[in-house]
Amino acid sequence: MSLAPREDIESEVRRLCEQGQHARAAEAAIRGYGPEVFGVLMATLRDEPAAEEVFSLWSERLWLGLASFTWACSLRTWVYVLARNASTDFHRRERFREKLAQPFPDSDAISRIAEQVRSETRPYLRTDAKDRLTALRERLPPEDRELLVLRLDRRLEWKDLALVMLGQADVAADVLARESQRLRKRFQLLKDELVELGRREGLFQPE
Repeated sequence: MSLAPREDIESEVRRLCEQGQHARAAEAAIRGYGPEVFGVLMATLRDEPAAEEVFSLWSERLWLGLASFTWACSLRTWVYVLARNASTDFHRRERFREKLAQPFPDSDAISRIAEQVRSETRPYLRTDAKDRLTALRERLPPEDRELLVLRLDRRLEWKDLALVMLGQADVAADVLARESQRLRKRFQLLKDELVELGRREGLFQPE
């Protein structure tokens, strides 16, 4: 599955937004970043129906919210903020049986695009063989898995990762610095925990 370079996605979506073509911009954003977002949801939720529903909610929110996106952060960071918030809302809905969103005029169009992205991404995810280290990572709580996937697999910078985990696209500099530092410390603890689990499983030799 080939993905367009991030710079191309960012510039294309921004160009369309500046021209007032927000529907086309949203479609370009979903097609550009949808595969990696769906991959992260599958890796962190470990439940395909749940990942599909969160992805649909993410697609709708991107479609509806892009016109008001201020570009205070990169588009890629913002789409992950949306994905994290959609996942949080999904789990809250499951707990309280709430309805997440009302249908909107373009719901059929966005549903077709979202389903196409999911369909194209599923075979890639299923044939991407998981090694034993990945299996160890899946034992961790969802938030810890999300941190590892976004940092190791998606290579988000610490400040972008902090925005995603805070669920906001723009925060005060001191808040961003504190959250970045917290995530760095948590990340190191998780790495140490995985190394210890790996030793117990015989993946690493004792020092």
